[in-house]
Amino acid sequence: MKNVFDQNDVNEIISRINQLNSTSTNLWGKMNVGQMLAHCNVAYDMTYTDKYPKPKGFKKFMIKLFAKNLVIGPKPYKRNIRTAPEFYITDERDFQLEKERLIAHLEKTQQLGAAHFQNKESHAFGKLTSQEWNVLFYKHLDHHLQQFNV
Repeated sequence: MKNVFDQNDVNEIISRINQLNSTSTNLWGKMNVGQMLAHCNVAYDMTYTDKYPKPKGFKKFMIKLFAKNLVIGPKPYKRNIRTAPEFYITDERDFQLEKERLIAHLEKTQQLGAAHFQNKESHAFGKLTSQEWNVLFYKHLDHHLQQFNV
């Protein structure tokens, strides 16, 4: 698995993103390429902003119980797997804007480095190790880049 804290790996991920264009088509799923990029940005928005309220109580317990191992575990995501409501993107999105935002998020994450993320509280899963953060970010992004054949 690539490392979002490693400059060379981030450069490779950005190169894959740069292979996309506004007319790139998906191999599966319903999102177009702009929606997919916006969808991928949600994970970073949850990490770097207060745009999405954090789940509390029973909802947080259920997310940790049922979703945490899927999200930060080693197995790749299956195609067309259900996602959290915050990640649903159904409106049209500006491809170029979402692409630039995603690249900026990747660069920020790499620059902050693994030490910044060690034991950092995630939006829904509690404290994660830097390795778990890497899996959370990379596995999701890789899944969607594969969805668009890059």
